[in-house]
Formats: sequence, structure tokens, C-alpha cells
Amino acid sequence: MSKLEKENRALIKNDIPKQPAVIECSIEKTLDVIGGKWSFLVLRELFKGTNRFGELQRKINGINPKSLTDTLRHLESQGVLERTAYPTVPVTVEYSLTPKGQDLHRILKEMKLWAAKWT
Repeated sequence: MSKLEKENRALIKNDIPKQPAVIECSIEKTLDVIGGKWSFLVLRELFKGTNRFGELQRKINGINPKSLTDTLRHLESQGVLERTAYPTVPVTVEYSLTPKGQDLHRILKEMKLWAAKWT
């Protein structure tokens, strides 16, 4: 190893701050709550009103049942939507937004306006 390489290695070790284990960022937290790529489309449909699983699957092009189930479970675990099961045969399940979920409407509307302007 040359002298220059040794000096560069020493500089790198001493001058680069360590990354903190946890970065507190409200945008990152918001994206963690919203979730993956299908979440925006699920939210879009639920902003219009309560939907059943099959309705959501028909309205969202290209989503498979596993992805929809995973997305709904994630959003429910984050308190963004609620799942209501009715004791019918077969069981009827409806999904609707909680107040926390409704509060995302303004944010997503602004993202839609930005995309219309810039993309």
C-alpha cells in the first residue's frame, strides 16, 4: 500500500462521521406509515368511500390478491384504515379510512398536483 493510500485511508477513518442507528425524520415516518407502491392506489379508492376486497381488486389495475391483502394489513396495522367484518355467509368485509387515513388526503392531493405539473 502506497503512502498516499495510507493517508487517504486515515483521512476516511477520521473525517467521516458515524451514521446514527436511527434517523428521526417525519417524512420517513410518513412514508413508513403509507407503505409500498400499492398503498397510494388503495388510499385513492378509499378516499371515495368504503370498499370491499373484491371492489378494490377490480378498481386497482394489476394488483394481485396477495399484494392487496398485504397492503390492507399494513395500512390497518398503521391505523390508516379499519376492517369491518359482518357475520354473513360468506363473511362480508369492508374497508374504510380512519380519521388518520382521511388526514392523508390533502398530502396525496398535493402529490397529484405536483405530478400533473412536472411529469
